[in-house]
Amino acid sequence: MLNSLHISNYALIDNIDIRFHAGLNIITGETGGGKSIILGALSLLLGERADLRSIGNSERKSVIEAEFDIKDNVGLRNYCRENDIEADDDVMIMRREISPTGRSRSFINDTPVRLEDMKEVGLRLVDIHSQHQNQLLSSPDFQLRIIDSLADNGKSLNEFSELYSSYKTALHKLKATKSAIAKDRENADFMQFQLQRLDELDLQPGEADTLEAEREQIAEAADARERFDEVLIALSAGETNALSLLSDATGALENILVHLPVEAEVKERLDNMMTELADIADTIEEAASAFPADLSSDLEAIERRLRRIEDVKDRQGVASADELIQVRTRLQSRLQRLEDSESILKELEQEARKAKKLAVEQAARITAARKRAAEEFAAVLRETAMPLGMKNLVCEIAVEPSDMSATGADNIEFRFAFNKNQVPVAVGSVASGGEISRMMLSIKSIIAHRMSLPTIIFDEVDTGVSGDVADRMGRMMRDIGENIQVITITHLPQVAAKGEHHFKVFKHDTDTSTVTHIKELSRAERTDELALMLSGDSTNPASRAAAEELLASSIR
Repeated sequence: MLNSLHISNYALIDNIDIRFHAGLNIITGETGGGKSIILGALSLLLGERADLRSIGNSERKSVIEAEFDIKDNVGLRNYCRENDIEADDDVMIMRREISPTGRSRSFINDTPVRLEDMKEVGLRLVDIHSQHQNQLLSSPDFQLRIIDSLADNGKSLNEFSELYSSYKTALHKLKATKSAIAKDRENADFMQFQLQRLDELDLQPGEADTLEAEREQIAEAADARERFDEVLIALSAGETNALSLLSDATGALENILVHLPVEAEVKERLDNMMTELADIADTIEEAASAFPADLSSDLEAIERRLRRIEDVKDRQGVASADELIQVRTRLQSRLQRLEDSESILKELEQEARKAKKLAVEQAARITAARKRAAEEFAAVLRETAMPLGMKNLVCEIAVEPSDMSATGADNIEFRFAFNKNQVPVAVGSVASGGEISRMMLSIKSIIAHRMSLPTIIFDEVDTGVSGDVADRMGRMMRDIGENIQVITITHLPQVAAKGEHHFKVFKHDTDTSTVTHIKELSRAERTDELALMLSGDSTNPASRAAAEELLASSIR
């Protein structure tokens, strides 16, 4: 429901704020007063392209903003959720800004959105209907939703949707498997060759990581052994080593001991040093024995294995060694599938046939319900619309077979004839603007309580009618307003009197320009307005009496 509408700096409108109500809202005013301007501004919120010429003051931007009550609009909430549009509250605020340079910006709940999003959201909030604009009546989707709603097909369609989805899934699986098997059959020899190489490699899970860790350990061990050998060469194993040099020094010392102080104990100290160095050498040699003297053969074996794994990786185009195991498993599975292809495809075909059979059976039940509802609806629609000045009306709702889709296996088409001896044809190709408007009014009066329709705006759809037909149209709009919000722009007092709320659009001159305003009328002001619409003179006693009678007769 449209709660409020704000328009600033748009065409002749400087600044207006309108608060609408549930039920039937009437808008009247003289021709040229600005009613179409208000609708034009609202259309911008529904995704229409902006015209720079519509900006009133070229020095500031034009802003149109509307607040909608969406707490019961399940379809809109679902659309917003699927398209990442914020709609968590019970109200939605849509805003359109047009700068003097022509740049247009769109917002939903203060979040910038694309114009396409505004249009899709707008379709779920407002339906503007005029003699020259028909958004829904000729839409196959709308026609289908009408029949399904009248046929109470909601539960049946949910069941069909699941069955159809299962059928499409089974069919897709069958086609994909057929295609994969055909492709594998062409590549069977190469796949077998690849599998043979992988079998020969016989790679185990985590083997490459283990080999790399072992290579690191061997490299560290070889380095440690090399360092141990360097120490032993220096201490005891080299041609010239510390122990041999100390031994030579001790031998030479024998000849000069008499020249050294006794208390220096040089020989004893050299002997101790030799003993300590020999012990150190023994300790190091024992430690070195834990590291094999030659690790090159082990290291070479690991390097060969890793090079082979890397080569197969490159040939298979994978990033890690363990992926080769997955490739091997897939090749085994695909080759096994080739062997079993006949039985596999047979089973999948049976599943697809079974799923299709169940979907077709459910679609047939839906078709039967649609045909019953279509026949009943055609009769009710004719009975409802004929009193609106269409005495020769013929209604035919065709339910014809079509390829199965997500909505069933039917094409729905509304066909009408408005004149004698005329064959009913699709509504868009035969009806005049006024006839389409009255048909739409009749349809919505029938379905308003059954379908989740948006706010509907009737823009002078009563043009060209008068008297009893006008009164009937007004009553019909009021009836629709019991279930959804209706905003009607009219020049007919019979229609205007039926509204629960009445707004008047008017212009007045300022010192520099002419501006459009709108106000909600009180009961007394409504009498004035209806009298003016009846005779052109709001003070005429007869007109005022007739206006009072119209208002009184419209109160339930």
